[in-house]
Amino acid sequence: MTLVLDHVGRKVGAETFIEGVSLTLERGSLNVLLGATLAGKTSLMRLMAGLDAPTSGRVLVDGKDVTGWPVQRRSVAMVYQQFINYPSLSVYENIASPLRVARLAASEIEARVRDAAKLLKLEPYLDRKPLNLSGGQQQRTAIARALVKRADLVLLDEPLANLDYKLREELREELPRVFAASGAIFVYATTEPQEALLLGGNTATLFQGRLIQFGVTPQVYRQPQDLTSARVFSDPPLNTLIARKKGAAVSLSTGGGTRAAGVFAAVPDGEYTVGFRAHHLGFEPFGGDGVAIPATVSVAEITGSESFIHLDSGERRFVALVPGVKRLEPGSSVTAYLDPRHLFLFDGAGGLVASALLKVA
Repeated sequence: MTLVLDHVGRKVGAETFIEGVSLTLERGSLNVLLGATLAGKTSLMRLMAGLDAPTSGRVLVDGKDVTGWPVQRRSVAMVYQQFINYPSLSVYENIASPLRVARLAASEIEARVRDAAKLLKLEPYLDRKPLNLSGGQQQRTAIARALVKRADLVLLDEPLANLDYKLREELREELPRVFAASGAIFVYATTEPQEALLLGGNTATLFQGRLIQFGVTPQVYRQPQDLTSARVFSDPPLNTLIARKKGAAVSLSTGGGTRAAGVFAAVPDGEYTVGFRAHHLGFEPFGGDGVAIPATVSVAEITGSESFIHLDSGERRFVALVPGVKRLEPGSSVTAYLDPRHLFLFDGAGGLVASALLKVA
């Protein structure tokens, strides 16, 4: 199965939920929809499923226009953020429920339920009721019920958001294996860039109902095509400052400057927005090549394994993510350094013009 969204949009009254999205998803692929709350992730999934009809554009499955088809005519399964299980039924019967509705033979139901339970490590719990399970086991049950249908399209709308940290990490590690064993098209919505990186596959960055970029996840992360995509794929938020290149020198909006080497050597004179992620800002000069930024400490957040240092420099606020415990007093003066190997340069329209990874985009 190949799913194609051809310039689909959805408006309700004066409000636009999805605007001109074109996307092609192939069988056996894992596709992450990444964006903040209200970016359009759930709205886009509902258009894929047939729960909502687009007000513009088309939805194609294997070349056939299914735009007007309701969800009942499509081979779709969906898992939501909330644990949606039948409390009066056993885990076995919860998983089997869509197969019984489809009136499959008892032997086929048994085989499919056992296969799904094995894949999601639910075999010891098949006789239990959902309320006797942990949150992670309840969500596994919901995922197993979706997989057992053997749908061509499986949609997961922030399925781990309500789980505690340990359970999220456990399922994040297992889900790519589960997806690979299925062969369906998987679409997974999340607000968390780290989750997209852990899952792999492909990532679509969304902002205000628009598709900004789609591609292999590491490539989208390392080579955002514009400032918006870079911001969507950064947590903590992307740091930015203004750089002005003239000849062999670059002046920074934070004060001081640097020579026009590395990424700056690849672009003509002019003004650029420099983007850099929190873990590429530190307090050591990165082998002597770091770009210096004078700053004042605003807040130091120590988590144990790493520290988030909030810095003020001129009118800019930056966040540095450094390993270990870094104790800095609020109000103290420091010199922070940009890692010149991980800088993005954006033009006045926000388009990527150069990055330190590829020199010229």
